[in-house]
Amino acid sequence: IKEFCEGFPKAEVLNEALCNARVETIEALNVPKILGVTVTDGKWSIIKEYVPGKTLEQLMDENPDKLDEYLNQMVDLQLTIHSKTCPLLNKLKDKMARQISEIEELNPVNRYDLLTRLDSTPKHVKLCHGDFQPENIIVKEDGTMYVLDWVHATQGNASADVARTYLLFCLTDQAAAEKYMDLFCEKTGTAKRYVQQWLPLVAAAQLTKKRPEEQELLQSWLNVC
Repeated sequence: IKEFCEGFPKAEVLNEALCNARVETIEALNVPKILGVTVTDGKWSIIKEYVPGKTLEQLMDENPDKLDEYLNQMVDLQLTIHSKTCPLLNKLKDKMARQISEIEELNPVNRYDLLTRLDSTPKHVKLCHGDFQPENIIVKEDGTMYVLDWVHATQGNASADVARTYLLFCLTDQAAAEKYMDLFCEKTGTAKRYVQQWLPLVAAAQLTKKRPEEQELLQSWLNVC
């Protein structure tokens, strides 16, 4: 049961449940199913299928010598996600455009540059998780991996999704971030610069979360643009 704090917007709770419900119909992916949405004493809750196991983040912390193996499995899982489509999800470019337009810290010139760059990127419709990181992957005892937290799922460019994961790694482990990026580019034959062109865009979108501990890194990426 995922319980939200009192006053959490109803629309966001229902949107999270809806995104999960749409993705869980894709047979090739292991996604905990939504069992219900309820409200008790003013607090919304989403009831989901329970999956026993450890997060990939826990396994990485417990077995640092297996980091390369876990990163390989993680990239392979992400590639499986990107090989699917989910036409009813929002478009990634539309969501990022809204986020960039809302950022108060951006001056008009930077905002225009970012939106122009975003508009010029290829229009893809691959399934993108939007928050793909080790803490959102549950590994069962038999090794089966389940992917959680689909609230940010969209259809769009896979490299944007990878840039987002790279950013999340950079906030905690720069070395793992570089290994992850190298693995993705090697496995897909993608030029690293193609993924890197998304970094200022995902940094700008991340700024909307207003997390003080992330400001310095995100601003430095924006300056690259």
